[in-house]
Amino acid sequence: MLFPDAGITKGDLIDYYERIAERMLPHLAERPLVLQRFPDGIEREGFYQKQRGDYFPDWIPSARVEVGTSDRTQELVVCDRKATLAYLANQAAIALHPWLSRRDALDRPDQLVIDLDPPGDDFESARAAALRVRELFDRLDLPCYAKLTGSRGVHVVVPLDRSADFDAVRAFARDAMEWLAARHPDALTLEQRKSQRHGRLYLDVGRNAYAQTAVAPWSVRPLPGAPVAAPIPWRDLEGGRVGPRDFTLTNTFRRIARREDPWAGMRRRAHSLGPARERLERLRKEPLDR
Repeated sequence: MLFPDAGITKGDLIDYYERIAERMLPHLAERPLVLQRFPDGIEREGFYQKQRGDYFPDWIPSARVEVGTSDRTQELVVCDRKATLAYLANQAAIALHPWLSRRDALDRPDQLVIDLDPPGDDFESARAAALRVRELFDRLDLPCYAKLTGSRGVHVVVPLDRSADFDAVRAFARDAMEWLAARHPDALTLEQRKSQRHGRLYLDVGRNAYAQTAVAPWSVRPLPGAPVAAPIPWRDLEGGRVGPRDFTLTNTFRRIARREDPWAGMRRRAHSLGPARERLERLRKEPLDR
């Protein structure tokens, strides 16, 4: 029993990941994974697993990654097929956290992620911030996608063509969010210290770094009710029709049964940050009250 409050067992988790594999695997393939495991269920302490277990079967692939600034390396799991998803679920890996880069170019992210972390459980502030982030990216001619994190907030994701390294991507993300926060100082902040946020939503750009992760689309979260990190169309945020944990292990297939995948074709819209950086620099030169 992994989720006692909802009566959800490990078998239910395995069944969910097998059924969602077609939608989920494109967002996992070729990426090192960090596993969030709860062998005794979410009411007991879990742990994050980075190193691939020695006991994992040989048919599960891995990626060798550098550890920090040392010469040490680790073998991280790569999930490329349904059988691997099922195996990981059987290890009580409830949540899957992939890297923002793929194993053939670990230092070149293929996505930029803005993590909108609201104060407390104020999802409305995350919804409003997501729409402001999208408006800015529209001005920069960058396509972006929305994902409920299954916890409290929203991730806004920009697909990239891997022409920039993590340092360049993080610098761009920070400059863009600083521009946005300067125009909404009462609502948005990049202040890392919670004591200095004063009720404002945190525009977190820190995930855009080597070895950082973001919860996978369609991953279950280890929270009461088994919420799911769900890609959603922008119209759902525009209309205020969703809450942060509306998608769960038990209702996701019913919710998506008659809807197209809002992230379908995402990779075909991958962009370079070069032209967007030029547009951003022009915006930063404009008067603040413009």
